[in-house]
Amino acid sequence: MKSTLLKLLVALFTLSLVAAACGSDDDTADSGDSDALAEAEAALAAAEDAIEAAEAEAAEAQAAAEAAASDGGDTNPLAGTAVRITGPVRSPAEVAGLMGALDAFAEANDMTIFYVGSADWESEINVQIEAGTPPDISIFPQPGKLADFARDGFLVPLPDDVTAAVSENWSAGAMGFGNVDGTQYGVPDKTDLKSLVWYQPARFEANGYKVPTTLDELFGLAETMIADGNTPFCIGIESGTATGWTFTDWVEDMMLRRHSGETYDAWTTGELPFASDEVSGVMQEVLDVWNTPGMVYAQGGTIASTSFRDNGEPLVNGDCMMHRQASFFSSFFPDGTPVQDGSEGAIDVFGFPLGDTDPPIVLTSGTLVGAFNERPEVMAVMEYFGSPEFANLRQSAQREAKGGGDVLSGFNTANLNVDRSLWSPLAQSFLEVMANNDVRFDGSDLMPADVGAGSFWTEGTALVNGEKTVAEAAAAIDATWPE
Repeated sequence: MKSTLLKLLVALFTLSLVAAACGSDDDTADSGDSDALAEAEAALAAAEDAIEAAEAEAAEAQAAAEAAASDGGDTNPLAGTAVRITGPVRSPAEVAGLMGALDAFAEANDMTIFYVGSADWESEINVQIEAGTPPDISIFPQPGKLADFARDGFLVPLPDDVTAAVSENWSAGAMGFGNVDGTQYGVPDKTDLKSLVWYQPARFEANGYKVPTTLDELFGLAETMIADGNTPFCIGIESGTATGWTFTDWVEDMMLRRHSGETYDAWTTGELPFASDEVSGVMQEVLDVWNTPGMVYAQGGTIASTSFRDNGEPLVNGDCMMHRQASFFSSFFPDGTPVQDGSEGAIDVFGFPLGDTDPPIVLTSGTLVGAFNERPEVMAVMEYFGSPEFANLRQSAQREAKGGGDVLSGFNTANLNVDRSLWSPLAQSFLEVMANNDVRFDGSDLMPADVGAGSFWTEGTALVNGEKTVAEAAAAIDATWPE
């Protein structure tokens, strides 16, 4: 069965070659480009044939399993079945972790699990829905988008036994993000802490800098860094069709520091408009910080053209002093980067500092899976996603992909029954922060998809590029909020 997965990965790689060849805007491209395109197209055709053969293999195995069952044979009901999964998970380490866990389940049940990751998942899943060809399961980074699909009748509810089994491993709050109008559609599978700032303690010590504990101290430190000739922040917001979400994260964290949790809740539910003084004021404050001369290092040339992924190496290399990003970002640091070991290049984190709210509120995010098909094998995989076995195997595989030992794998979970010894001390501290503080979920992920994964991203990008004022962008976002 593993050969079928490898064939699919070949197909995905070939698609990327075709996209790269077709995406060239060089009018003077030589015949080498044409040859490369022809080769890529030929490889794609071969890969598509391989996928069809894999599907036929799975169908044949399924038929054999059904025949054995009808003859009274003792067989695994999942044997020979195949489940298709899509999602935004795509970095090598993350895919290694995800597939390490899924492959173990597939092998144990003699089935096949296909996974396709994409930077443009947000738009591609819409196209698949419109075409009537959705996957069996998709990984949703936005509860708001899952809720939209559930209300439109595209997702299937979880059977009661699956909901009960998953609920044994997750808190009621975590399960709530997958509950739509009283019906459970989603299974949580990953949790991240977002209110973090990555830095190198040795570089701070060499410059005489202290870790800030308030926003005033943070921005005062940034001004000192600029005066010393150091660049305070690495920032990039490019992320394919999800470009702009890094800006929304800053806005969300600042909303939780300038205003109350209740104000934040009113904003994420549409009661408090973007045009309000509270929200517009915070968006302007973020822009003012980012636009301060000398404040930002953007590896791609501009903030909007720099991938959010491309800030780990600059931080390690000293191009900037700090990077505000979630716990999962540890998977984007160069392999072998030391963590909390006292060495000169070691990285560490401090909490995004306090603002005007007390006690502090931390920002979290996560992913959950939803099913478009209710076949038994699909629901079996859904239940597995919510199990401690899935989380433990994913952590182990992702940690090994990052070099093993106490490295930060980039995978975190709020599953209550995982083996925490599999996580590094720093990663365990993330779980403690989320357990011991008031938390709020990523605001844009909670909003309706047309807003949170749509206009908030695009208008935020326009703001960062200087194409619109805050008032113009806020009005445009408010206009997209569903009635």
